[in-house]
Amino acid sequence: MTQVKAWAAPAAGAPLVPHTIERRDVGERDVLIDIAYCGVCHSDIHQARDEWGGAAFPMVPGHEIVGRVARVGAKVTRFRPGDHAGVGCLVDSCRTCDPCRRDLEQFCERGPAWTYNSTEMDRRTPTHGGYSKQVVVTEDFALKVAPSLDLAAAAPLLCAGITTYSPLRHWKVGPGQQVGVVGLGGLGHMAVKLAAAMGAEVTMLSTSPRKEADARRLGASGFALTSDDATFRRLRNRFDFILDTISAPHDYDRYLGMVKVDGAMVLVGVPPERIPLHAHSLIGGRRTLAGSLIGGIAETQEMLDFCAEKQVVSDVEVIPIEKINEAYERMIRGDVRYRFVIDLASL
Repeated sequence: MTQVKAWAAPAAGAPLVPHTIERRDVGERDVLIDIAYCGVCHSDIHQARDEWGGAAFPMVPGHEIVGRVARVGAKVTRFRPGDHAGVGCLVDSCRTCDPCRRDLEQFCERGPAWTYNSTEMDRRTPTHGGYSKQVVVTEDFALKVAPSLDLAAAAPLLCAGITTYSPLRHWKVGPGQQVGVVGLGGLGHMAVKLAAAMGAEVTMLSTSPRKEADARRLGASGFALTSDDATFRRLRNRFDFILDTISAPHDYDRYLGMVKVDGAMVLVGVPPERIPLHAHSLIGGRRTLAGSLIGGIAETQEMLDFCAEKQVVSDVEVIPIEKINEAYERMIRGDVRYRFVIDLASL
């Protein structure tokens, strides 16, 4: 075992503080990554504050990890020292159930090994995330990051990127389609960039008129204020696909009214409470309301390759680790454009 510097939440709601964790020795199929940057996801806050329940402390968050390979095991074939590599939300799964065999490890029937606040598949060894200097991961769950991508700006692709890419790909978004994106935040800004890169005509649906200039800079060709009731009448039956990134309570029925016959609205935001839904919103246009959870390892690699080809990365604000508690408070206020990324050289 190796002692590794990190920052951790010692208890639910407590400020993050310096901490030391143990990483396993590099096995024959393992990759050791020196972490350069780690994105800060809103789910880090939820879990560090035990807002979803089941949290284990001390907790080292972070599942948007990028860096350089420092060492590989004897049977590793896909990575060499010096390669740029990443780790997303998963570090292992059972690999034998039906979803795993279909490259949908996030839906592993035994439950995957999440990158932090989880355990390895032995169900005993705790996992720790990317607010740390190094990570050891099996080669099968490590991801190649093209040298052409700026590492800091690429870090959020490992969660925000795949969370929005996966539903866009699954519902076959492409040229000629009208796409609405609800909410311009960490997820929403990636949804706009990716949908535009896929050739769709994108409209940002936002409650804030201050977001219009940014939405158009990111690739949206349209902008509509959802704080204005007239918007829902004007855009009725407009969109082939809506990606809803909002994690605050809002009216799904109103947004479904903007979906065309046989269109779909997909949720990637998680409001804290149940939201009522009228069946007519679906029946009236044979519409689909669905959800999506990150993506499997193969699809995440596909997303990274697509982003390298199209030069799509996140808009980030790079911070030293010492500012992580301040960053959490700013995220809650919506004071970031659009993702914090920790420079682990500061640790």
